[in-house]
Amino acid sequence: MTSPLRVLSIATLFPDAARPNFGLFVEKSLRALAAQPEVELTIVAPVGLPPWPLSLHPRYRALRALPLREDWLGLTIHRPRFRLIPRIGARFNPAAIARAVLSVTRGQIFDIVDAQFFYPDGPAAMRVAAALGLPFSAKARGADISHFGHDSAATPQLLAAADRAAGLLAVSEAMRRDMAAIGIDPAKVAVHYTGIDAARFSPGNRAAARAALNLGEDPAILTVGALIARKGQALVIEALAALPGVHYWLAGAGEEEGRYHAQAQRLGVETRVHFMGPIANADLPQLYRAADVVVMPSASEGLANAWVEALACGTPIVISDAGGAAELVTSPVAGRIIERTPEAIAEAVRAILAAPPSSADVSKSLGGRFDWDRNGRELADHLRRCAGR
Repeated sequence: MTSPLRVLSIATLFPDAARPNFGLFVEKSLRALAAQPEVELTIVAPVGLPPWPLSLHPRYRALRALPLREDWLGLTIHRPRFRLIPRIGARFNPAAIARAVLSVTRGQIFDIVDAQFFYPDGPAAMRVAAALGLPFSAKARGADISHFGHDSAATPQLLAAADRAAGLLAVSEAMRRDMAAIGIDPAKVAVHYTGIDAARFSPGNRAAARAALNLGEDPAILTVGALIARKGQALVIEALAALPGVHYWLAGAGEEEGRYHAQAQRLGVETRVHFMGPIANADLPQLYRAADVVVMPSASEGLANAWVEALACGTPIVISDAGGAAELVTSPVAGRIIERTPEAIAEAVRAILAAPPSSADVSKSLGGRFDWDRNGRELADHLRRCAGR
């Protein structure tokens, strides 16, 4: 009888009671991995807290209250603390995380160490694997390469982890190319697409969804994601001047919200810009169905889950040429890939509103490529190869 593959997965991006949507895609992938036969999974989701008195800041209050170990919807999660130095401590995080992981896994036996984000998880996994005499793998998702791959404090550790890893993963072919551009051997990198719950994210009645959410009858465009400069919501607000009668709905929270309110007022479009705050994952399918177009002109992405979720719900997308955009928008049915300018955004939105594709055709454009069970099988197969199994 084949012995199970014993996986130690390190995930600094993972939901918790304080941040239920934080790294939800990582949770879904690890849940799919745990469901595979002959896999025993241990998940460590380290929690970074700054030293006192910075740890007293309201931002960290809820994190301090998290349990060190808990059952998270059927998965056992260890949440050891590590010392986080805000803004200037990125270079120290991998070593601190590795110490935290080793403190809660002492005495356990594993076959492979898995890093669910390339930085800081990858260099942390490298240290843990070295301490345990094991191979390890790391996955690139977006900002871990686009930001940390060009950060002088992080890049040397990131590249060292890539060099020593038994195997690597990327969320898209474009991400694989980005990894190669900073010196990572592309031959070590396999593309590992995200998954989607097709039973939840599927086409539905747009008018009924809009009525349920009180979105009104005017054309509605939507962005789902943190309100941060990189996501490009400011460009969409500016585009509204050329989209009379169109309302813009922003699902998410973040540091740029005040600036976006001021921008909307300055441009005279404040009555057509609606800040919804964070939206629970359970409510996202209805929100996608209610929108006429999902607009996300990000400066950088890997392969955004929101892109896939919107298409699965039958809503076309207008996105920048970032990450795996061209791997999703392969025809006008799925939407448009545009330059990051208000003019290009407005032109693409007008074109889709003038000739909207059917929800069924938009959903079919995904071609069945995004499935959580497939994601779990591929991850298990990859980790078995890395472990020499």
